[in-house]
Amino acid sequence: MKVYPLFSDSLGIRSMATLIELDKEKIFIDASAALGPSRYGLPPHPLEIEALDNAKKEIAKIAKDCNFFVITHYHYDHYDPDEDFYVGKKIFAKRIDKDINRSQQERGSYFRELFEERAQIIYCDDTQHEIEGYKIKFSPPFPHGPYGVRLGYVLMVSIENKEKILFASDVQGPVYEKAKDYIINEMPDILIMDGPPSYFLGWKFSQENLQKAEKNLIEIMENVDCELILDHHLLRDLKYKERLKNLYENYGDKIKTFAEWNGMENNLLEAKRNVLWKEYG
Repeated sequence: MKVYPLFSDSLGIRSMATLIELDKEKIFIDASAALGPSRYGLPPHPLEIEALDNAKKEIAKIAKDCNFFVITHYHYDHYDPDEDFYVGKKIFAKRIDKDINRSQQERGSYFRELFEERAQIIYCDDTQHEIEGYKIKFSPPFPHGPYGVRLGYVLMVSIENKEKILFASDVQGPVYEKAKDYIINEMPDILIMDGPPSYFLGWKFSQENLQKAEKNLIEIMENVDCELILDHHLLRDLKYKERLKNLYENYGDKIKTFAEWNGMENNLLEAKRNVLWKEYG
């Protein structure tokens, strides 16, 4: 089994697109990308738009050779109803009739209308499946951040044979204790997840939540011997390592972003949007 973290915020766009190669089959998790519509009161810079266009083309190219897709939730940086690469494929997707907010329910229902007769949609909350002898396990729904958040719910997915990869999606830290407990119980060898949205501090995300997220991440690293690929929301903050100082001081050698995993430098375009507009116009 091979893991390919393809696109993410450390690579200039909002995404967690991840490809998992089994033996002959491939599983594409959250095959999409997007841009933040406004940051610092500014629209996306042309460099961001170029990065998104390149990512979209590459995602579509890779997706053509994949028979299996996972949609952990219905935010546009995790799925794209305008793409046709889902046609004829098997799609493991978050349920739309339970544990979902109105916005995602509407988006998920629209996705079903588009593809239910052109693809096989399997609503997979808290289920297990097998592909080529690999166990595919989907978690129960967890909050998209702190408990009670209005952003809805997400699924985690683990893929296991000789080793286990856990894609924890948008649990934002995790800031929720039960999400942390689930991750520890899964005991993955490779953990892929978003960090807390520290760029929202003082607005949509509290200092208390940030402290909870760091505490939970440290507890995960204390109890699970894993490589941690930490990205997405956290990498929208240029000071992300300062925000999680204790975590990086103790476990920084076991933590990589998507970019670092691929041997590249971090390219935090959204976090630098104000600078990009000032320097490049």
